[in-house]
Amino acid sequence: MQQWENFLISVEEKTAIVSFNRPKALNALNYPVLKELNEILDVLAADDSVYTVILTGAGDKAFIAGGDIKDMSAMNVEEGKLYAYAGTALLQKIEELEKPVIAAVNGYALGGGTEVAMACDIRIASERAVFGQPEVGLGLIPGFAGTQRLPRLVGRGAAKLLIFTGKNIKADEALRIGLCEAVVPHAELLDYCKKLAADINKNGPTAVRLAKAAINHGLDMDLRSGFRFESFVFGHCFATEDHDEGTRAFAEKRKASFTGKYKK
Repeated sequence: MQQWENFLISVEEKTAIVSFNRPKALNALNYPVLKELNEILDVLAADDSVYTVILTGAGDKAFIAGGDIKDMSAMNVEEGKLYAYAGTALLQKIEELEKPVIAAVNGYALGGGTEVAMACDIRIASERAVFGQPEVGLGLIPGFAGTQRLPRLVGRGAAKLLIFTGKNIKADEALRIGLCEAVVPHAELLDYCKKLAADINKNGPTAVRLAKAAINHGLDMDLRSGFRFESFVFGHCFATEDHDEGTRAFAEKRKASFTGKYKK
C-alpha cells in the first residue's frame, strides 16, 4: 500500500487499519485530509484482499478533534458551502463503502470527528473518548451531515440537546444514548476492533456486503419497501459460491471457506 502524507495504513488479516496522522493538530480535518481519504477509500474499495476497514487516530489524544478552525475562519459563504459539500460527500462514501467500516474512537471525536465516526458502520470507543458537536459555539452548525445522522442514531431530542448546547459527552454517556456500540479500556481498543473485524471477516464477504446494503438502503425506505428490498437482496445471495460453500460446510460440520465469488 502506498505512502500518504496525512494517513498511516496497514493491512492485517484482511483488515485495513487507516489512521488519521496529524497528531500535532489533533488529527483535524482540512481539504488535503479530505482529498487523501477520498483516494484511500477508492483504493480500499478496489482491493479484494481487504474485507473490513478500521478508522482511528494517530497519537494518544484524538480520533479527530474536528475541522481545521484556522481554515474555516477565512471562508466566505460560498467557500463554506463547498467545504460542507466536500465533507458530506466523503462521509457518504465511507457510509456506502461496500466493506464494513469500524471507528476505533481513541480520544477526542469532536465536530467533524463525531461526524466521521457516525458515517462508520460500528463505533467502538476507548474509555478516554469524548464526543461532541460544539459548532454552535463557533457560530456554526455541524456541516458534514451531523444534523442528519445524529438524530437517526440517538433520537431527535438527544441530538438537539447535544447540538444546541454544544456540550461534549464522555464515552459512557455516548454508549448510553447509542452513539457508540461499546466502550473498552484504552490500551485494548485497537485489539478489540481487530478481533471484531476478524469475527466479520470469517463470514461470507459478499453476504456481509449485501447485508450492509440492505440495512443502509432499507433505512431510507418505508417499512414495506424495505421488506421487498431485503427479499431481493436475499435472493441475490443464491448467485454466490459462498452460499453453496456455506450450506455444504454446515451439513458437513466444518468451517466454511468463503471466497466472495459469484457463480459462473
